[in-house]
Amino acid sequence: MSLINVTIIDREGVEHKIEAPTDINMNIMELCKANDLPVEGTCGGMAMCASCHCYVESNHDIFNRSDAEEDMLDQAFFVEANSRLGCQIKLADELEGLVLRLAPQ
Repeated sequence: MSLINVTIIDREGVEHKIEAPTDINMNIMELCKANDLPVEGTCGGMAMCASCHCYVESNHDIFNRSDAEEDMLDQAFFVEANSRLGCQIKLADELEGLVLRLAPQ
């Protein structure tokens, strides 16, 4: 199993350092849910609800958003330049050290 280190900052500002597998096609929303972080993932990862909205806090260049993700972020609250939907970020080896902050609800 290949693992990377990801830090997720919850809505109270608490950092959660998580070892995340990169070989099972998991995304950030699923990682949050598996670690009991407050992410709903209402749409099941289809980029249709923004309940997994987060901010990329590290210098990873992962802003190639799909049209569906852009459309959903256009309707979301508290959107910033570094906003992403967690369900659209697939865990991969090149994301070692990724730091994300969960967006306000």
